[in-house]
Amino acid sequence: MILRIAAVGVVFALIAAALRKTSWYRTKTAFIGLKRLATLSEEDKQAAIDGYKFLQRMQDGEKTETEDETKAVADYYKVLNNVLSVFDLEKLYLPPLLNEFEGLYENQLLCEQAVLQELNLTNPETSHLLDMGCGRGRISHYLATLTGGQVSGYNIDPNQIENAIGWAAECGMSDRLHFKVGNHHNPLEYESGTFDGCFSFQAVWPFFKKEELDDHAREMYRVLKPGARYSCSEYLLTPHFDWNNEEHVTLQKAYLPTLAATQSMYPADVCAALERAGFNILISAPSRGPAWPLGEQKRDLILRGRKVVRGLESIRMMPPWVEELLELLQTGGQAWTDAEKAKIADLNWRIVAEKE
Repeated sequence: MILRIAAVGVVFALIAAALRKTSWYRTKTAFIGLKRLATLSEEDKQAAIDGYKFLQRMQDGEKTETEDETKAVADYYKVLNNVLSVFDLEKLYLPPLLNEFEGLYENQLLCEQAVLQELNLTNPETSHLLDMGCGRGRISHYLATLTGGQVSGYNIDPNQIENAIGWAAECGMSDRLHFKVGNHHNPLEYESGTFDGCFSFQAVWPFFKKEELDDHAREMYRVLKPGARYSCSEYLLTPHFDWNNEEHVTLQKAYLPTLAATQSMYPADVCAALERAGFNILISAPSRGPAWPLGEQKRDLILRGRKVVRGLESIRMMPPWVEELLELLQTGGQAWTDAEKAKIADLNWRIVAEKE
């Protein structure tokens, strides 16, 4: 145990030194992520690896049930959210590069501001928003801070919801931030007409088969007030993606498990489901900027971290599963960069839909 703690300390120190403009909060978050990884149970670690391999088999054509897919994603996220928090990806999404002079976190804030603006809230300070797939609740916290209103969020990973609830309490915002475990594939546990708007960041459409889109679109419509909007920054294929193109399909199979996603939809499929539910589509457009430059920044940081991990693994101060997981992230991340540069996929496709 002493050696394990020492290993965590060494990795933490090296990664923290590599982070540019690292705030105390992000340094603390990285340390907590490392601590959680060091103390994960063997069962959780194996479940995460098995979950990732399940997602890989899906892309190889194995027939799977939605319930099993959801479990695999939850198992993988339980470890992934801690791994990525070490590398300053606590919010679990890569935003578009909107300001080339700023880093990932600052560009996340710009992306979140843009999504909030597209919700077009009449009375922000009294608004109640829904964060679908809220993760650790950091986006909810930011939007509640900007509006002065309330935000509710749900996520399939109890580990992340526990973190979100703790963060709301630490910030003294438990009366305005409300989180619970929830599943997109089930009816939303909210009363009809509750929300003044809803939003998502790479958290909704990558988890639905085409035939499942209508059910969720109807639930979104149900919980919104008349005139309220849905706004998102979501992973979708672009119209240039061709399922008959072997290179396109190969890249998609390689990167999708890294996104902890199960499906790839076209914007037209999502918009059609939203329209059938009763929404009026106001915007369906590509991202305002590419995500791959920020992805490459994190790739370089992970590469430096892997060198340290391999060294510690060689003297048995770090378990081999950490390097295995980082290798999977690295390989899939490169496939994503290649796909986005080829303009066949978009991590931040924009959709704005209004309830009539």
